[in-house]
Amino acid sequence: MDFDAVMLAGGGGRRLGGVDKAAIIVGGRPLLERALDAVGDAQNIVVVGPRRHVSREVTWATEDPPGGGPVAAIAAGLEYVTARVVVVLGVDHPFVEAATVARLVHAIGGQDGAVIVDPEGSPALVGAYKKVVLRSRLAVLGASGVSMKSLVTGLCLARVEDAQAAIDIDTTEDLQEISPDSRASPLDRDD
Repeated sequence: MDFDAVMLAGGGGRRLGGVDKAAIIVGGRPLLERALDAVGDAQNIVVVGPRRHVSREVTWATEDPPGGGPVAAIAAGLEYVTARVVVVLGVDHPFVEAATVARLVHAIGGQDGAVIVDPEGSPALVGAYKKVVLRSRLAVLGASGVSMKSLVTGLCLARVEDAQAAIDIDTTEDLQEISPDSRASPLDRDD
């Protein structure tokens, strides 16, 4: 099934001291490049956040207001997608791979979407959704100040358990736990 991807890469990394999460090095590569590899089969990749040097062609978008959160970023990215299915991926999920994305896309079936959940059942900011469903929800809720939980409440979502893909990096402790040799330098701050 064809899909587009909306990569959420505009967060301020406040709990990481303002470090640009997309530039954090895990396994020798920036998180943004790892995420781009994961959605490499997408027809179109939209990166929502500040422009950065990347290894492949992407479309850049900025949420309104900048730093407005994941739902505002999804709304900004949806302006550029054409496929019926949209993969939404937070850049701070270092262990999402192309196989993860393929499982999500195929898990949708007749449902509104599919989302990665951790072993406790908590959803991650990694999912695949029917574009028409996201647009419909955003038309009702708007994007400003809306939580991801509010956006997906009431949707019929397949839940795909994947403990590794659900891991995200929000704090220095998270980073050290997943990769003691990873680094988030003050030079990587998002200005």
